[in-house]
Amino acid sequence: MRILASVVVSCFLALPCFAQTILKSEPLMLAPYEVAFVRDGACPSGKVLKVTGAIRGLHRRKACVALAGEQASLTTAMP
Repeated sequence: MRILASVVVSCFLALPCFAQTILKSEPLMLAPYEVAFVRDGACPSGKVLKVTGAIRGLHRRKACVALAGEQASLTTAMP
C-alpha cells in the first residue's frame, strides 16, 4: 500500500515537468538538438518560435508552431 501511495504522489509531482516553458527571448547557448520555445513577436498571433540547437558550424532551425495551452507555461527569460 505504501508503494502504491508513493507512486501516485510521484506521478503528481512529475506532471508539471512535462509542460514546455516559453521564453521571451532566444537563449544565447543552446545544446545541439535542444528545443526552446520563444515568444518574441517574430511569429503570428497564436504561434511561438521553435528554436532547435545545432552542432558547431550549422545554423539553428527556427519554425513557427502552435502550442496547446496545457503544454506551455509562460516564464521570464534570463538573458
